[in-house]
Amino acid sequence: MTSDPFSRPPTLDVVLVAPQIAGNTGNIIRLCANVGARLNLVRPLGFGFEDAPLRRAGLDYHDLADVRIWETWAECRAGLGAGGRWFATTTRDPERRYDDVAYRDGDVVVFGCEATGLADDVLAEFPRDRRLHIPMRPSNRSLNLSNAVSVVAYEAWRQRGFDGSATP
Repeated sequence: MTSDPFSRPPTLDVVLVAPQIAGNTGNIIRLCANVGARLNLVRPLGFGFEDAPLRRAGLDYHDLADVRIWETWAECRAGLGAGGRWFATTTRDPERRYDDVAYRDGDVVVFGCEATGLADDVLAEFPRDRRLHIPMRPSNRSLNLSNAVSVVAYEAWRQRGFDGSATP
């Protein structure tokens, strides 16, 4: 008997603002299903939900993931509410490392699109101590979006003792 994947609160709300690459989003759908995170996609999307790369990368996890699509950034902010802490990931002007956060219920982590990251006006909504980065080697620009989401989502889940995992 399979347990209902939506019976537990999400380990994290992951927000992708204007993702462009179907394969990345498909991988993130699969990741969110596996770690119990909820995925929020903010339009415009650079692909359709019937795109083959999205379906292929997400395998059969689309029904196991809680995915919401928001028309605008403002709609997403209002819909997810102010009850949780909001964090932005950035390679520009970062303040804290992603693993300096003690993640808790209701936390939201926002990622920008693959080509440009978060727009300046979106990033400006986050206080400096809510701007997170993932360490990289000098002179490297960025990680692949699905890899960056994986790093942060697994850290949040690790801090919860991998609650709900199939293996103890």
